[in-house]
Amino acid sequence: MNKQIRTIAATLAVATAAHAAPFLALGEGAELFLTGTVGIRADDNIFLTGNETSDTILDINPGFEFVFGQGSLTKGSFRFVENIARYSDNGNLDTELSSFSFNTNYDDEKSQFGVSASYDQLNQNSPGVTGLTRRNVTALGVDAEISATEKSSVGIAVRYNDTDYRRVGYNDKRTVTGPLDYYWAVSAKVDLSVGYRYRDTEVQNALDSTDHFFRVGFRGEFSPNVTGSVKVGAGQREFGGGGSEDILDLDATLDFKISAKSTFRLTASNDFDVSGQGQQQQIFTLGGSVTSQVSDVLSFRAGLNFGKYDYYTREEDFTEGTISVNYSVNKHIRITAAYAYRNNDSPLANSDFRNNVFSLSANFRY
Repeated sequence: MNKQIRTIAATLAVATAAHAAPFLALGEGAELFLTGTVGIRADDNIFLTGNETSDTILDINPGFEFVFGQGSLTKGSFRFVENIARYSDNGNLDTELSSFSFNTNYDDEKSQFGVSASYDQLNQNSPGVTGLTRRNVTALGVDAEISATEKSSVGIAVRYNDTDYRRVGYNDKRTVTGPLDYYWAVSAKVDLSVGYRYRDTEVQNALDSTDHFFRVGFRGEFSPNVTGSVKVGAGQREFGGGGSEDILDLDATLDFKISAKSTFRLTASNDFDVSGQGQQQQIFTLGGSVTSQVSDVLSFRAGLNFGKYDYYTREEDFTEGTISVNYSVNKHIRITAAYAYRNNDSPLANSDFRNNVFSLSANFRY
């Protein structure tokens, strides 16, 4: 154990002292960057259960990023990362997982078109998926916003998401979502929106469902110090086996400028979902975070998020607090020190848990 920790510390030290390598220019507006992270985590509850198991994990995440279209109307990027995790005491949990993502966007100030695709091999915990559950997540999306008149535009999108669990006891899930919004400029900096969102969800060996949401909202710069978007409305989920549930639809993100270098972000949502075990859910989340650029090389972030998970037969409360400090050694190397606290309150046996994670990492982009 001590030998592994000394090896991790030495790796971090060597990585931090590395000389910056130039990126590769592949043509006009196209560049290739090498990326990577070397980090260490001390986690006192790696499975997020009531029976705590602690470990120290080494993360090595090499990758690359290809960026194209700089200076043109069509821009995009392709990213690849190999996520390598090595556990000090639980070597059977070691993983080597890949992530791909592609994004491209066209914007001529009157019309915007975007295409995105990603594939992630995951072995991470989340509020509803604990125990380091392996899964593969595929996401595809097409978005467009087209000017209808001088003061209005129409936004439409189609998004597909597929979660393939690699562990017994979890249910694969596929969703197709199609939002449609009409935006009207009520001032030079604020748009009023009226929209409809459709979602179809298929769950392996569990209830399928169809959702309908009717919403109104605003987006833009509400004051010199407040920007963001707010959408509220009425939603209904129709279950494949019969019956339905109603919900107050909410999706909001607001940024408050505290000072020239500090911003407070407030987020809130209320929506339907399906758990990894195929159980129907209503999830309300509320979060806040403060980001501050202390100097040209030093930044700080702190956040607190709360989630209420309603399974219809029970409720669980999840709280997460995070704090991180980033130091830029130069334009290629950034050091991050972070702490995360998680707490879950559940009536189910062994589903209550607390979790503390301390981490230190060096991030590179050449």
